Parts: sequence; structure tokens; C-alpha cells
Amino acid sequence: MAPSRKYLEVFFLNRKCGILLPIPSLNGKAGIGDLGPCAHRFADFLAESGQSIWQVLPLTETDSALGNSPYSSPSAFAGNPLYISLEDLVVRGLLDESEISSKSALTEDSVDYSAAREFKFPLLRKAFSRFTPGEDYFSFIRRQSFWLSDYALFVVLKAKLGGTSWHRWPEPLRTRESRAIQEVSGELGNEIDYTCFLQYLFFSQATSLKEKCTSLGIELIGDIPIYVNYDSADVWAHRDYFRLGEDLLPTEIAGVPPDYFSKTGQLWGNPLYNWDYLKKDGFSWWISRLGHSLDMFHSVRIDHFRGLLAYWAVPFGEKTAENGTWENVPSSEFFDCLSLKFPSAPFLAENLGVITPDVTETMERMGFPGMAVALFAFDGNMKENPHIPHNYVRGLTAYTGTHDNNTVRGWFLEDSTACERKTLEDYCGREITAENAPDTLIRMVLASIAERVVIPLQDYLGLGSEARMNTPSIPSGNWRWRVRKSQLTKKLSSGMKKLAELYGRNRVGGSKKA
Repeated sequence: MAPSRKYLEVFFLNRKCGILLPIPSLNGKAGIGDLGPCAHRFADFLAESGQSIWQVLPLTETDSALGNSPYSSPSAFAGNPLYISLEDLVVRGLLDESEISSKSALTEDSVDYSAAREFKFPLLRKAFSRFTPGEDYFSFIRRQSFWLSDYALFVVLKAKLGGTSWHRWPEPLRTRESRAIQEVSGELGNEIDYTCFLQYLFFSQATSLKEKCTSLGIELIGDIPIYVNYDSADVWAHRDYFRLGEDLLPTEIAGVPPDYFSKTGQLWGNPLYNWDYLKKDGFSWWISRLGHSLDMFHSVRIDHFRGLLAYWAVPFGEKTAENGTWENVPSSEFFDCLSLKFPSAPFLAENLGVITPDVTETMERMGFPGMAVALFAFDGNMKENPHIPHNYVRGLTAYTGTHDNNTVRGWFLEDSTACERKTLEDYCGREITAENAPDTLIRMVLASIAERVVIPLQDYLGLGSEARMNTPSIPSGNWRWRVRKSQLTKKLSSGMKKLAELYGRNRVGGSKKA
């Protein structure tokens, strides 16, 4: 269902500001943030602080073998069971308060994914044993059938086969022979039901959080990685949608070509889409994926947006991204289809890096806002750099930094060059220090013409690189920072509200509800 004009007026036509904070970075009770009371309390904190945006990272399931990155998942559709609130299960009568009182050494300083899994999953099993499905559950199963049954079977089979990648499974399961699929579905029915139960809980809580944000006038922005993992339910269940050979291995994989920053490019390794087949199918998988995301969020950022127009294809087996070629997407047909399905265009485009004119033209035609990042603004090219505030256009979403950047304080102390610091000082007309750099950049983007401004919470807190969310070149130790309850003070809230009001971005619309 397309958003109403009233929705567009509230969420898209105002100067707005808000916070970038992933769900696991909240301070939940089980070693990790979740979708329950801690998320609702944070939404209240945002409303009280004059904020009207909350941007999160992908909520899909993560893998410890892949560093728990939210951009590497076994499913493009399934939610992460670690984000299920145990407190909500107490309210539902599926757990007792005494059962969720942690006596373990779960820390509030950072996310310990292994400890959180060890603590939460036995309790989720216990909740399942007490669950009696009703019409709400069966309705969820029917509505999500386009992905849920394949995902649940994939997860259960993978566990049964020792975590082996699907292309190494026994032939009938690898190629999804109907008789073999039917037999294992019957044998593993209870585990499949448990997997569906977890997704039911997750999406019930995600829907509740969206409703909470709606009532407060807060735009909840989600995030979609453009590519999916090869070892995923999506590739296993929809092999024709991806460029695979007769051996079911990828023929080409995703990456970006060599540039100033990398002599060998970046080799991501994801399978590439078979866009010719997707076109014949009316792009149904992509339409379903985007619509599914909009069930959870008011709007969605599309990561690596340029890959929806052209992509760098690297032959499978290459060790670097050097020997790839540019391939075109049937983008006109794809975006025409998106316009019909989503006429309000509730999408944001990640357009960082080298962007060609066709990408910019498509964003303008579709009405997709782009991004600007203040940490990229001070390279000395003050006339053409799109990240310097005087070059902003109204439709932008402006950030001090993103989840892939250092914090502003960390950047100033560790990453910035002498030239960048001098340019920043000249631009502001005063001395800039590690202490005042976060506030300086926050005010800079808030004062800009950009329609949306999103600030990582770490920058409002003035934290250094210890609070960095992700360092792209490092495969482990990322995605772990958490905010303490003690950091969400009335002083912080009043300071954020004052800045929102000062720069004409104070919250409009919505009303606080429990």
C-alpha cells in the first residue's frame, strides 16, 4: 500500500535530524540491544530530544564466521533472532522474569555475540515449548510464505549437515529435488516450526517498533545491502536469479575496480544477479525484498546504489578485483517497475565514491535522496567536493560520518591529515581540537540546506575510535559498540533538542504514546 500524502508531508518535506544507532548497540538486558523495551525507550529519548529520524543498520541474521557483519547474512529476508526481546516474551507469558535475569558476565560495554547467543537461544527454545500458535501466527506464516519456508528449511538443513555450504550438500538437496525436499521437510518439521516461530517473534516486535516510531513522528530508516551471500537461502532457493554455472558455483562475483584508494580494487565475493532472468520475472524478487523492508521501516537506504545501474563483474576464482569488466543492468525497466510498485519512492541511495552521471540522473528521476559525509569534505577541493556543506542540495541526507567511518573525534586524532585539519580550521574560522571537532561538524551539517541530517550517536557523545562501529579493512572486532544507559542523560537530550530547534530541525508531527 502506497504511503499517503499526509505521510509524505510528515516524513519527507521537512528539515529533519536524527540519530544513526544500530539495534544491537542499544543497551538490552541480554548482552545485546533488541527490538523490545530498550528500543521503545530509545524512541522516546529521540522524541524528547527533538529528533525525527532513527536510522538503523540491516536487521538480517548475522554469522560469527563473517565477523557478525549485518551486511553478510544467510537470508535477505529473515530477521536476526538475537534482536528478539526476552522481556516481551515475559509479557506474552512464554518466559518468567526470573528466567531472563542474567547471572552471566554479559557486559554492557560492548556486544558479545557469542555470549548473547549462549544466553538467549536456550530461553527462546523454552519459549517455543510453551507457545500455542493462534490465528496471528498462521496469518504471519501465510503472508511470509514467499521466503519463510525456503529460509526455514535452509537453516535447518545447514545445521543438520554440520554448517556445510549448500553447494556441498547431497545432490538431491543441493538441487532441490522435490521428493527429497518433501521428505526432509517432514523429518525436520519441529525444527522448521521453531525457526518460523523465531521469525514470527522478530517481525511482531519489529512491527511494534515501527508503530511506536510512527506515533512519535519519528522516521525509522532501514538499510538494504545490494548483494546477498552465496551461501544463503536466497541463492539456494532461487538459483536462476543469480549468475551460476552448471556446477552451481558463481561464474562472476561482485567487487569494485582498482582506483586511487586500492590498486587491486575490492573483491567482495558475492554472486551477481542474473538481470536478464530477473527482468523476465518482472523483478519479483527485488520487489518482494523492498516491500518486505518497508513493512519494517518508513524508508530504506539502498547500499551501493550504483550497482542497480552497472556492476563490476570479476571472474570467479580471481584473487583480486583487477580483471573485472563493467556490465549493465536493465535499469530503465527495473526503475520503471519500482515506480509502479512504490510511487512514493521511500528510498535513499548510497551514492558515495565515484558516481557516474547515469546514477545521478536516475536518482533525480526517481526522487531518491543521496548522501554527503562531512568527514570527506576537507580534502582542499572546496569548489567541487560534494561533501562540503556549501555544495549540498536540498534533497541530501547529510552525515558527520557513517557506520564505516571513524567517529569525528577518532578521525581528528588518528585519520585526518594536517591539510584536512588546516582546511577545517580555515572553513570554520577558528581553532579546532579533538574536544570541539564533534560539535563543530554536527553544527555544520545541521546548519546546511540538506533535508535530512543523521548523526551517529557516538559523535553527540564526543567519543573516540574506541566507539567506532566498523573498520572495513578489518574482518573481526567490528559491530560491537553499545551505548550505556548512563550516557543517555537529560543533559544530552536537552542539548540535542536545543540544536534541533536552533537549526530549524525540531521534531514535527506525531505524539508521544506508550
